[in-house]
Amino acid sequence: MRPFTTDAVIVEGNRIILIRRDKEPFRGMWALPGGFAEAGETAEECCAREAREETGLEVRVGRLVGVFSGPERDPRGTIAGAYLCRVVGSAGRKLKGGDDAAEARWFSLDVLPDLAFDHKKIIEEAKGLIR
Repeated sequence: MRPFTTDAVIVEGNRIILIRRDKEPFRGMWALPGGFAEAGETAEECCAREAREETGLEVRVGRLVGVFSGPERDPRGTIAGAYLCRVVGSAGRKLKGGDDAAEARWFSLDVLPDLAFDHKKIIEEAKGLIR
């Protein structure tokens, strides 16, 4: 059975949060916050937890962007559910990398760095939903 992960597409206006990966695969590359589902949690709970762990921010998980299952998307063989998310309750909270993320930063949706996995495809799909 292939493992399941979630990716948080955290968008505010024309900006998106990306994390710099601190672990392989793709160590040092930018990616969407995300990670593996744990036993007993829903996909939405996983997405919110991973976003909090990797960015320091609380998010509201919204619309499903899609399920991404191409066998080449991740050398670990994952299938990912990607969700549009919004930052909530951020007063006094600072964006910072944590857990598997060396760094977290806002980027313009129009000027993105090279991305790990199939995250460029996920962001393009998300842009179609929010514009």
